[in-house]
Amino acid sequence: MRIIAVAFALLLGSSAIAQTIGLSVSTLDNPFFVTLRDGAQAMADDLGMELLVTDARDSVSTQISDIEDLVQRGIDVLIVNPTDSDAVVPAVAAAMAAGIPVIAVDRGVNTEGLAYFIASDNVAGGSAAAEFICGLLDGSGPVVELEGIPGVSATRERGEGFNTFMREQCPGVEIVARQTANFNRAEGLTVMENILTAQPDIAAVFAHNDEMALGALQAVEAMGRDIIVVGFDATDDAVAAVEDCRMAATVAQLPYQLGAQSVEAAAGIVAAGAPMQTENIAVELELVTEEACDW
Repeated sequence: MRIIAVAFALLLGSSAIAQTIGLSVSTLDNPFFVTLRDGAQAMADDLGMELLVTDARDSVSTQISDIEDLVQRGIDVLIVNPTDSDAVVPAVAAAMAAGIPVIAVDRGVNTEGLAYFIASDNVAGGSAAAEFICGLLDGSGPVVELEGIPGVSATRERGEGFNTFMREQCPGVEIVARQTANFNRAEGLTVMENILTAQPDIAAVFAHNDEMALGALQAVEAMGRDIIVVGFDATDDAVAAVEDCRMAATVAQLPYQLGAQSVEAAAGIVAAGAPMQTENIAVELELVTEEACDW
């Protein structure tokens, strides 16, 4: 796709410099989304396009205002990473009504008419985490699931993949606690502390992202418990924890590639002069583990 986007920019010539892309990010407090932004910025620089980035700080109202502001600033394409897949629909619909094509990245927007939805296969990632945990537990044991922000597509899809695998392929595993920690490390710590107090026997934890997993890991280590922790995103801190045999695994997304491909798609829309038909673009996933660890 990168070669195609570069070709589009060359066809556009100097006019490509005048094109402006808006990127509304759910939060830049999460390293994953910082990397996504960096990938988008690098591709925009390569293509000579201006990128305007806003940080919603996980606030729906802030993101709605951000999108409205980007529309007023005359962007040519809007890329949105929603705080809530439903709550941002009116703002996204208003942008499309103003003639601005919209691309959703990492998390979907629950509306029709998007030009692209670019994301990892979150269902497959949740399933991979479940398969890994099931194997380590020899098919049975009490497990905790820390969920992401309610209403976000990544939360729903990662949970779907994880629970479907456990239900159909590993019925001996019991999900003894399932609670949201809103993709946040501090909440992951607090929620896990409460669960550890209430649940004397826990064999493993699956967190819908690494920030929650790292918070859970902190709680587990503070209480001296021997519990498998698996996260999602492969942030630098999580990968380091895996390499140190403190975390068992993390599902690796490629946030830099997600950001870059979103801008490539925007360049294609600009070159075509009209939105593409709705298309989903899947970005690769892999499970990061450390063979030297004894789990």
